[in-house]
Amino acid sequence: MENMKIDNAQRAQVIVHALPYIQKYKDKIIVVKYGGNAMINEELKDSVMRDIVLLSLIGIKVVLVHGGGPEITEMLSKVGKETQFVNGLRVTDKESVEIVQMVLAGKINKNLVNLLSVQGGKAIGLSGIDGRMISARPKDPALGYVGEITEVNPQIILDVLDKGYIPVVSTVACDGEGNAYNVNADTAAAKIAGSLAAESLISMTDISGILRDKDDPSSLISTICVSDTHELISNGIICGGMIPKVECCTEAIRRGVKKVFIIDGRVPHSLLIETLTDEGMGTMLISGDKIGD
Repeated sequence: MENMKIDNAQRAQVIVHALPYIQKYKDKIIVVKYGGNAMINEELKDSVMRDIVLLSLIGIKVVLVHGGGPEITEMLSKVGKETQFVNGLRVTDKESVEIVQMVLAGKINKNLVNLLSVQGGKAIGLSGIDGRMISARPKDPALGYVGEITEVNPQIILDVLDKGYIPVVSTVACDGEGNAYNVNADTAAAKIAGSLAAESLISMTDISGILRDKDDPSSLISTICVSDTHELISNGIICGGMIPKVECCTEAIRRGVKKVFIIDGRVPHSLLIETLTDEGMGTMLISGDKIGD
């Protein structure tokens, strides 16, 4: 698609078709949760950063919330620490949480800020510790320094947005005693989006969305009402690692986010397709009572 040649008239048509969506989202806040394969592939990463800069330049206030599990695992391996998971959560001792903080708030966060700058954007890197943005407590003693979010204070994000910057948020949190915690990026993105009363939360994943049949890409469910998610879980349609992700999306809706999208971050320009076109892509979650297909 990227190699297709289009003439100037076609370019103009693309811009005209995007106009209603630009008007709809102008000055509104969109939270983008970013991670997984879209973060590992350098070409895709450049594409995502370019899309975020474009959205910012047309007046949409984009907040980028990122994880970084694979890179944390890689760094822990380099220092000889074996990674253990309990119910999908990384067991994090005192030494490990320091490495998590170094990788998330340091290497990954600043690399993303730098890439946004290279693409012509204005970005500032933040962690949940900055401005006491994300407060947490231990989620489970067996997990060590894995945090359960107790409060989100979005003021520093709002301040950065008001100055025209793109906030890039790493999901490290703290408590009143100064302990740092590793917190789930999907949960953090949902709670940040709710605290900001965001227009939408877009979760970039490594699947096309929620499928009625996991082996049939054409069975994508385009719209789901949050009241129907329990039925979809009990029927096994939403299963495995998608369950906590959908629970986070549902929480975002209940906290006042108008729409939540689960999209395939491996598809080039999926962010623009979802935001600025009629068709969109992936699965949209909304409040209400009826499942859409």
